[in-house]
Amino acid sequence: MCFALPDGRELLRDVTFRVGEGAKVALIGPNGTGKTTLLRILAGDLTASDGAVTRSGGLGVMRQFIGKVRDDTTVRDLLVSVAPEAVRLAAAEIDRTELMMMERDSEADQLAYAQALADWGDVGGYEWETHWDVCTVAAIGTAFERAQWRKVSTLSGGEQKRLVLESLLRGPEEVLVLDEPDNYLDVPAKRWLEERLIESPKTVLFVSHDRELLDRVATRIVTLEPSHGGNTVWVHPGRFTTYDQARSDRNDRLDELLRRWDEEHAKIKALVLMYRQKAAYNDGLASRLQAAETRLRKFEEAGPPEAVPLRQKVTMRLTGGRTAKRAVVVTGLELRVDGAQLMKPFDAEIWFGERIGVLGSNGSGKSHFLRLLAAGGSDPDREHEPVGDIRPAPVEHAGRVVLGSRVRPGWFAQTHDHASLHGRTLLEILHRGDEHRAGMPREVAARALDRYGLAKASEQTFETLSGGQQARLQILLLELSGATLLLLDEPTDNLDLHSAEALEDALAAFEGTVLAVTHDRWFARGLDRFLVFRSDGRVVASDEPVWDEGRVGRAR
Repeated sequence: MCFALPDGRELLRDVTFRVGEGAKVALIGPNGTGKTTLLRILAGDLTASDGAVTRSGGLGVMRQFIGKVRDDTTVRDLLVSVAPEAVRLAAAEIDRTELMMMERDSEADQLAYAQALADWGDVGGYEWETHWDVCTVAAIGTAFERAQWRKVSTLSGGEQKRLVLESLLRGPEEVLVLDEPDNYLDVPAKRWLEERLIESPKTVLFVSHDRELLDRVATRIVTLEPSHGGNTVWVHPGRFTTYDQARSDRNDRLDELLRRWDEEHAKIKALVLMYRQKAAYNDGLASRLQAAETRLRKFEEAGPPEAVPLRQKVTMRLTGGRTAKRAVVVTGLELRVDGAQLMKPFDAEIWFGERIGVLGSNGSGKSHFLRLLAAGGSDPDREHEPVGDIRPAPVEHAGRVVLGSRVRPGWFAQTHDHASLHGRTLLEILHRGDEHRAGMPREVAARALDRYGLAKASEQTFETLSGGQQARLQILLLELSGATLLLLDEPTDNLDLHSAEALEDALAAFEGTVLAVTHDRWFARGLDRFLVFRSDGRVVASDEPVWDEGRVGRAR
């Protein structure tokens, strides 16, 4: 299968793979290689420029926008959108005829509405409403009759995902295509998803950057690989734990085959050149020259072996520097929102060089805690003011948070919503600098962007970047700012696998202290200890990650 972009560039070239019945196959690859485009072709949203897609059984699709719905779509609309086509068409006809009844209420309208209701029954619409009732109760704890007219925008991203996943996994479709189904899910919900996928008899192709989920669920890995003239695929027939070694071995073999081909090519060309020179003075060598030229022509027509995939080069150089031994001292800290307590007062000491994970349910105050540190603590000295031109909003609190000497906080925000960066190209951001970061000549700035895989986006403005590109730029700005305390709020959420590994390597070499809010279990393996924001309102230290804390019990 092939797919060309509107400007004529080929995005996908000779993409061929098979997902066996009942298999759970992961589709991975660097940001921008065409994973979502490929899924849209499989779903029928786009048409391939060449090749074909075949499948057996009904198809259920979770598209990437699920979790980010912010329009007037209702819960009913969302559930209908992932139902079979016949149900979608029947629901649309009911909506149309109901509207005509409200506007005119003629006899023809009444007959059309009655026919729409009959058609709804014929396609099993009332059975689907029972199915949706089970889904809404499981996902959001509300019966479908009460939830159906609720706006999806009032649900969290995780609730939106869970609602659609419940419907697809419980539904009749034998084949599922899921685009990042784990995004916005906390760890208990990710574990639920993993178990449901493993036990499901359905055939599933899914995109994910969660290495723990990939390792537990995927029985084989399809990789979209950057390549000149269109991205191609390579299929690893095993699990994620063996993926890196298998890919390295395969690329080494391709390197060796290409080296041998180049050597043989050079020998045949040298042979042709020799006979051509000698045949000019000796007619008896003409037949040998012709044979050598034929051999060269056939060799070149056969072409070189499969090219080694272009390697995405992301190199992060977080340096840091020495600070006081006690990097952060927390005394009687009580986080608040509009006067209401988020967490009970707690004490903590964080030492230079530690890698601390901050864990807990959504809404427990983890991001507030990082923002308070990013602002320099309770009463920051000038040396503790945040690096860069990104200023965190004030955090309401009681108690004290004090940073040690030479501790300079650098903040990676989960939302990437930084008004100070909007409207500016990446080259402009680096070229101008800010009060903490010196400006860079354009050539040096271009090289820095290239290290982060952002060279092609250098003339784009910040707000037009993908989530993964915005995340990489934020990390680059931290690198250039001289921060000695890194405050990372869900840093791996939008990073592809290669970028996440590059970040982990950079953090391992970083001379300084790291606090990270994360739901990434694989990333958490590299952390030293954890601060857990518990459901009872207490903050406690733990040597092991605690993922199953429920929501904090408070009036909402």
